[in-house]
Amino acid sequence: MAADAPHPAFEGYATEAVPQAAVGSPGKDGVLELTFERTAEGTTLVHDYATVPFHISGTLGHDPHPDADTVFIQSPTGGVAQGDRHDVAITVGDEAIAHVSTQSSTKVQSMTCNYAAANTTLSVGAGGHLDYVPEPTILHADSRYLQELTVDLAPGATAVVSDVVVPGRLARGERFEFERYLSRVRGTGPDGLLFEDATHLTPEDGDPTAPGVLGEFTVYGTAFVLAPDCDETELSDALHEVVTDGEARAGATALPNGAGVAVRALGDRAETVQATLHAAWDHSRQELLDVPAPSGRKY
Repeated sequence: MAADAPHPAFEGYATEAVPQAAVGSPGKDGVLELTFERTAEGTTLVHDYATVPFHISGTLGHDPHPDADTVFIQSPTGGVAQGDRHDVAITVGDEAIAHVSTQSSTKVQSMTCNYAAANTTLSVGAGGHLDYVPEPTILHADSRYLQELTVDLAPGATAVVSDVVVPGRLARGERFEFERYLSRVRGTGPDGLLFEDATHLTPEDGDPTAPGVLGEFTVYGTAFVLAPDCDETELSDALHEVVTDGEARAGATALPNGAGVAVRALGDRAETVQATLHAAWDHSRQELLDVPAPSGRKY
């Protein structure tokens, strides 16, 4: 396998030269590092490092939890382009509480060669909590996108990690015209692997609207509520009741190894799916932190 292809499905793409700017050239390899620590004043962002296309908002203090800190990831570019490779590392220290999101949707642009990839590593220290809830990912026609996310939990740590995928610019009638989308999520704890989850869509090879895939729906979203010390059956039942009350077609199920709960939601609009996942996030936060989830405010 080519060194630049972390999955066999992208091996052929990796050999294709990018005429505008080569893979690895300035502006193509974006790096973001955020580290939160618990201090006497609550949670504080103690380290941040960002290269193009990443920029951060600075910390915001409107989280319902008095000890939490909030950062929104911004981008001055028009979206993710062919040949882009992004690496994000977010560390939450012991007893710290952080909320990280993006200020707007991630637009994966149309491609004629190579592919784009994002690798995200989340680490939560003992007794800490992280909410990683980015805005939706929009897959433009002919895009090829690989995203990998790993979350590692120390003893007593919890996290809520969500993702919403929009298969095109729906307002202009573009649906499922992207070439390939692969998302892999991996959770680990003190004793090793907790769970793995993957979504792999290639509309040319298999109809995403077929029964058993997305069916009649267009937008797909997942929220992982990771709480190894909680009763996952009780939490799963509660979240299932919460999400089945919304517009989206949704449900909740316990993850293996007592990792927590996965919530899945399908809908025709991103807003519908986001609202359902936010309801799950809100309930989970009240269970885990005794406070509601933040609103959608991005400033």
